[in-house]
Amino acid sequence: MTQPPNARRSTKNEWLQSVYQPAVAKHPERKYNHKNLSDMEPDPIYTEDDLHDWDSQRDLGYPGEFPYTRGVQSSVYRGKLWTMRMFAGFGSAEQTNERFRALLRAGQTGLSTAFDLPTLMGYDSDHPFSKGEVGKCGVAVASLADMEILFQGIDPEQVTTSMTINSPANAIWAMYIANAQKQGKDLTKIGGTIQNDILKEFIAQKEFIYPPSPSVKLVIDTFEWGPKVVPRWNFISVSGYHIREAGATGVQELAFTLADGFHYVEKALERGLDIDEFAPRISFFWDIHNDFFEEIAKLRAARRIWARQMRDRYGAKNPKSWMLRTHSQTAGVSLPAQQPLNNIARVAIQALAAVLGGTQSLHTDAFDEALALPTEEAATIALRTQQIIAYETGVAGVVDPLAGSYYVEKLTNDIEAAALGYIEQIRAMGGVEVGIDNGFFQLEMAEAAYRYQREVEKKSRIIVGVNDFVQDAVQVPLQLIDPEVERVQEARLARVRRERDPARTAAALAALRDTAVTGANSMPAFLECAHAYVTLGEQMDVLKGVYGEYVEPAMV
Repeated sequence: MTQPPNARRSTKNEWLQSVYQPAVAKHPERKYNHKNLSDMEPDPIYTEDDLHDWDSQRDLGYPGEFPYTRGVQSSVYRGKLWTMRMFAGFGSAEQTNERFRALLRAGQTGLSTAFDLPTLMGYDSDHPFSKGEVGKCGVAVASLADMEILFQGIDPEQVTTSMTINSPANAIWAMYIANAQKQGKDLTKIGGTIQNDILKEFIAQKEFIYPPSPSVKLVIDTFEWGPKVVPRWNFISVSGYHIREAGATGVQELAFTLADGFHYVEKALERGLDIDEFAPRISFFWDIHNDFFEEIAKLRAARRIWARQMRDRYGAKNPKSWMLRTHSQTAGVSLPAQQPLNNIARVAIQALAAVLGGTQSLHTDAFDEALALPTEEAATIALRTQQIIAYETGVAGVVDPLAGSYYVEKLTNDIEAAALGYIEQIRAMGGVEVGIDNGFFQLEMAEAAYRYQREVEKKSRIIVGVNDFVQDAVQVPLQLIDPEVERVQEARLARVRRERDPARTAAALAALRDTAVTGANSMPAFLECAHAYVTLGEQMDVLKGVYGEYVEPAMV
């Protein structure tokens, strides 16, 4: 005898067989790829049957308590909203300083600095390789003179600053600190983050200068020096963002990024550093893509993996060492040039996922991401998106509101297990640097990116406005960079070289070279170079003479 429709079934499978299957036989499921972006196929429904091995005390706990699945702070956004930190930087230091001030007036609560390609690659603005690129994808910074203008009128004790820089990170960070010192600021009161994640450059973004080993050595110098001199500063932001933008899945982003983080921890321990001194200042940076629940579960799984590994594998005793603190950014790669105003909706959904996932800091991309650097209007809309989520939706009023959801908890478990599988595979092959040398990361991401592109081309994955629901091109205003910026930069560099003390410059460069030869901590030498107005390119050239330059091997 058939049970009435509302009768209680004893198991999930019984309901699927007796109710769901007859329903889809009458009204078939849509011919649509239901898999998430990590190629995981969701079930039509989730129940307690999916959590048979799940222990709420062990796997979930409470916010602010181990294993931090529900967040690293107890009150989360009821106590303090996430930092709204819009990525900004273009043209000259003067232009970016003006944009910084506009964003602060609009209600932004932290600064995030984008540098141009010559700066990212360690070249001065007047180097032949810099021609045509000065100020294009970020602000040009070649010496302390640029840094002074960039943050003019902005108090580093009151506003935290993030700087997206990697190979030249030590030099750029030293310039920021030197500027604060010249203003008479207390270094124990300034806060911010320097990205400083060189491993992900070899894996994904390719803005490397030196080979992996000396490059990682420079990173560990900041681990050793930072807590003693600038204790509120996060001296690294281990970055999954660029890995994801290069084609990785969410699981790959999570696994490869955490593997990078563990590699830095191991190298710091090899140097003899105290894990509970440096680990609390390690931060992370995630890409928040379109699959809403996958991104929420990814952030929850990230916190749990980091907490357990730091406590149980690496022996950290301080609970702050177990806490994975993170900045998130909406996925630039998900924002197509076609129908750009649709990207406002995409960014809102991604930002909401980041908030429900418990991020501590958030950047929302502008809708014109694929076309140019954001106009002031586009950047303001992106900021207003965060403010609407914070003040109008009610999601900030409840701590981890999705906890206990059958689907979210099962997906968190599945993503955690898949990421740990990758991490163990990387350890078994000899670690991250070995994986870089043998092309492991490149091949894994290439395969994932190819699979995704094929899904788009076959229309098994719909991108609105790109492969379906298309229309004629929509024109929007663009932020264009005046070529005059290059001339301004060249003139400023010429003045810096003309007016600085040549003897101090030479001595500072000699001391920097000595640290590379002897293996001493490089940060004091970088700081002296900053005060001596040694240019970025001059510093990088000295280190190239000792470390050499890295050429990526061809993958066959």
